[in-house]
Amino acid sequence: MTGGMNRVGIGYDVHPFQEGRPLILGGVEIPHTRGLKGHSDADVLCHAIADAVLGALGLPDIGFYFPPTDASIEGICSLLILEKCAALAAEKGYVINNVDASLIAEAPKVMKHAPAMKEKIAAALGITAEQVGVKATTNERMGFVGREEGIAAMAVAAVEK
Repeated sequence: MTGGMNRVGIGYDVHPFQEGRPLILGGVEIPHTRGLKGHSDADVLCHAIADAVLGALGLPDIGFYFPPTDASIEGICSLLILEKCAALAAEKGYVINNVDASLIAEAPKVMKHAPAMKEKIAAALGITAEQVGVKATTNERMGFVGREEGIAAMAVAAVEK
């Protein structure tokens, strides 16, 4: 085999809204009337990216490394989860080439926060903001996202050995 080994992983996550919590997406606090429910800070964007990176490495999902039953990590910042994923990649001899993610939400509108999200995600993964894609779309008022019950995110990550 010549050259490096390239691998790709995909990730998906979803969290319902919860009153009384801040809304954190891509490590950025977004002004909104509700946050997301979860054991961590419930950053659905970071969780999808983490699963994409872990998938590219052929490893278990974030629930394996950060189980919701572990009280010691309750409320953990999801950027720390991304840092752990980057460390696992390095341990296996991989570099993260890029990640690309899409948020799916009717509200709030988030694209004005995308540059800050890209910077925070990139810093956590040890890559540049140019290697991070963040997009957003609605669910056209269909399903739980369309009814504004929660937010979903999808991501892809490419790694190289």
